[in-house]
Amino acid sequence: METFAQKFIKIYDRKILSGETTFGRSGINSSDFIRICIDGDYVFSREAIEIIREKMPLTDEEFESLIEYVED
Repeated sequence: METFAQKFIKIYDRKILSGETTFGRSGINSSDFIRICIDGDYVFSREAIEIIREKMPLTDEEFESLIEYVED
């Protein structure tokens, strides 16, 4: 199964390459980004994903594919 980090980086890379967003506009906390790059098991909080959803922005499908990794 694909990890949260793998799924997120695929979405992030696609949006950066297409020009849809930049790191500065994405809503990603820099410490979260560093952690996801060095810890393959790290998952953003629900709140962080919701901010990213609006700022990046994420489609409903992208959001749902990420939020499924968050433990309630």
